[in-house]
Amino acid sequence: MEKRMANRVSIITIIINLVLSVLKFLVGFFGHSQALISDAIHSASDVVSTVAVMFGINLSDKKSDTSHPYGHERIECIFSIILAMMLFITGVGIGITAIKNIVSGAEIAIPSKIALIAATVSIAVKEWMYHYTKRAAKKINSSSMLADAWHHRSDALSSVGSLIGVGGALLGFTICEPIASIVICIFIGKASVDIFMDAVNRLIDRSCTDEEIERIRECVMEIDGVKNIDKLMTRRFGSKIYVDLEISEDADMTLAEAHSIAELVHDNIEEKIPEVKHCMIHVNPITEE
Repeated sequence: MEKRMANRVSIITIIINLVLSVLKFLVGFFGHSQALISDAIHSASDVVSTVAVMFGINLSDKKSDTSHPYGHERIECIFSIILAMMLFITGVGIGITAIKNIVSGAEIAIPSKIALIAATVSIAVKEWMYHYTKRAAKKINSSSMLADAWHHRSDALSSVGSLIGVGGALLGFTICEPIASIVICIFIGKASVDIFMDAVNRLIDRSCTDEEIERIRECVMEIDGVKNIDKLMTRRFGSKIYVDLEISEDADMTLAEAHSIAELVHDNIEEKIPEVKHCMIHVNPITEE
């Protein structure tokens, strides 16, 4: 289900990006807009990142084997880090080019009005792609797909720079484009750092959030027979959660009864919190005293 959704979203965005990049390149070439040609190259680079997302998700979805008994979910984190670095480099490239244009005082050719229309269409389409991909990423809890969504947002922001640059050039203010590009560079840099840190945290077994831990506690205490939670440890393993739990049960229970309660706790957690891939439960005896 998750793999199918990820592939469907990726294929749709790849097709749209290809069409958009060709359209922007042609309009930029015939409309004398260097900004739009650069924007077209940026859109084409998004195709590469989306293919990488598909590759990462399909690899991480592989079943456990003797060499990888815990599965392959962390592969997706590695791809997220690569995509975050690509996004950061894109942002830095936009910023450096903008600064060079300001310092050198390079003249920008005045584009035609059709470039203005193309930039506007690009912003609308890329912003839709951002929200479309982000919703899917949240639904399947995919960090690499979320990174790809931000690639679409960075492209939308790049198109905003193109729009401002083209509009400013038509009005005689050619400095508008590089200034807008520097602001865009800052936004892209912030997004890439956030994606990078999220992927790193998933790689180093960081614990779940307080809200997630509280949800797990509620699932445990819903089961009759559980007297107390003695110990609760969680860790992120790629997009999945592993839970190590110690609970107290009445010491007078039989082994079969204690096991039955532990099994109910296990099933309740994994049913109500789909991100939990594995839950290990240890039972401690407790007396009335």
